Amino acid sequence: HRALRQRKMPPLAVACRPRLTPVTARRARARSARGVASSNPSCAPASSAIRQSSLQCRPRVGPRISVTSETRRCRSSVRRVRAVSPAAVSASGDAAVTETENHPILGQILAGITVSLAMVPESLAFTFVAGVSPIVGLHAAALMGLCTAVFGAQPGVISGAAGATAVVFAPLVASHGVEYLFAAVLLAGAIQLAAGAARLGKLIRLVPNTCMIGFVNGLAIVIAGAQLGTFRGLAGAALWQQIGLTLLTALLIKTLAHDRLRKVWPKQIPAPLAAIVIVTVLVNVLAPDFFALAKTVGDVAAVAGTLPVLHLPDVPLTFGTLRVIAPFAASVAAVGLIETLLTQQLVDETLETRTSTHREVTAQGVGNVVCGLFGSMGGCAMIGQSVIHVQAGGRTMVSGVTCALAILAYVTFGSGVIQRVPIAALTGTMACLVVDIFDWESFSRSRKIPKTDACVIGLVTLVTVVTNLAIAVFAGVVLSALGFAWKSAKKVNVTRVVENYVAVYKLNGPLFFGSVSAFREAVDACFQNETQKTVALDFSQSKLWDSSALVAVDDAASKMESSGVAVTLRYLSPDCATLLKKAGDLVEVRVGADPVYQVATDYGEIDLARARQGRKTFVKLEPWQKEALLRQTSKYKLFNSVRRGEARDE
Repeated sequence: HRALRQRKMPPLAVACRPRLTPVTARRARARSARGVASSNPSCAPASSAIRQSSLQCRPRVGPRISVTSETRRCRSSVRRVRAVSPAAVSASGDAAVTETENHPILGQILAGITVSLAMVPESLAFTFVAGVSPIVGLHAAALMGLCTAVFGAQPGVISGAAGATAVVFAPLVASHGVEYLFAAVLLAGAIQLAAGAARLGKLIRLVPNTCMIGFVNGLAIVIAGAQLGTFRGLAGAALWQQIGLTLLTALLIKTLAHDRLRKVWPKQIPAPLAAIVIVTVLVNVLAPDFFALAKTVGDVAAVAGTLPVLHLPDVPLTFGTLRVIAPFAASVAAVGLIETLLTQQLVDETLETRTSTHREVTAQGVGNVVCGLFGSMGGCAMIGQSVIHVQAGGRTMVSGVTCALAILAYVTFGSGVIQRVPIAALTGTMACLVVDIFDWESFSRSRKIPKTDACVIGLVTLVTVVTNLAIAVFAGVVLSALGFAWKSAKKVNVTRVVENYVAVYKLNGPLFFGSVSAFREAVDACFQNETQKTVALDFSQSKLWDSSALVAVDDAASKMESSGVAVTLRYLSPDCATLLKKAGDLVEVRVGADPVYQVATDYGEIDLARARQGRKTFVKLEPWQKEALLRQTSKYKLFNSVRRGEARDE
């Protein structure tokens, strides 16, 4: 290893150096590699490339190298690389086979059935909020789930008729009818398709983690409040049966999902599905007389219906119609995308994966367009059902498609079965969900994190409960941005040093609208007792961010030049120089883009005086910098000529 370091070989060569083995073993590996390449031609280029890189990285045979810990680590890393099968670098078809092997079809189908049972009461409740028929909400859940499962990027995300969109559509249905709802859903889908084509999903990166925590906590509170509505209107024995069955369902879910039972309980059967089936059998088969007052899905609304058919919105194609539906469509598109992308981030973090945001946005647009064309209310991703789906083991497209097909089955020929499911079983499932997704550590964490972050969590949670998700996220982002700007504004300071009869003001920290006041105060404090005739503003540790920074630098330079002091700018980054270039005539200071180097020669006093009088520069300037200097010189000449003319007139 010491000999390798003396040869100054790149780190890649050390990492790729194969372990020296006997010739027979090396030939055996070569024969096995040729056999794999012949059986799978797609792997041949990769294996040959690896073999070629290994041969290129092998050092020449030299003196004996002592085995050190670094050498052992290199060898172990090489062994780990060799342990990877060549099929791992094959086409996506092999990856699909591996994914299917890791996630059996039976487990995915049962996960889809589980989440479909949880979506039915939610979809029915949101249809009441929007003021439409229950079948419209069930069709929306099936169509949105099917489209996002097929075209979406994250299979764990479940979409359907969400409450966030139902609240926005309620005033439109009340004032103009359900046909305008279908037209607004169609327009919202078109807006989402345009956002997906423009790849606007990446803007979700601007949402801080504190907004994510507040969003999840707020939705947990909203879901818990919605479950309390299932107890409304009950009294006496009916109320106690509802409470008892809810607690029984929650107890079964937590028991079956316990670590000690995971070795006994089949992994393919989700705990929520087993709990719902057990409670349903208990109410309808084992003790139907005792639980005669238990509330079921059929008591909420009728589920029987038909498959969705093509239905174009019956609205006049005029500008007046567009003016009516455009605000609702834009609001639904924004709310739906925000909730979808936040849900996608949550699922990605849970599964430790990273999926495409613009593909998920496009899938939401496709789903809403299809819902608008088939007479449904549209929707977006549902965080509660997505978490249930992931906890039940849903990992592939099969589970999402199964969920959509199961809902269509409930509507067509399975309504008699689904209407007998007790509401308490679904309420207990959602209660376990609330306990799981609420960030209980946020209370203790608020004492350790900055106050701004704690305020953002509380604000987003409160606004999500009171208004809607879009306003809550926007409020959280604005508050986080203001907090960041305030903290960054306090990091600006100026240090004065003298170099070769030039006072250098070394700026530290970002210069933008929030730090302009601190910059002016620091520069004024340094310039108050300035004795040098030249001042250089050093931006090696600073950066200009916006036009407020340009104006601040211009004001400081004008103040210094009015006192007879020349001002230059040093060590500007290329983007800062571009910002100055775009400013045009706003900034009237000399830009020294490159540092001034001292030359090892003996200049006489006459040469130095001549250079100072001519204001010569030994710095190579860019063309736009030369133009700025010429423009500035012409302005000074014009100003001096006007001043001489006024003196002559006097």
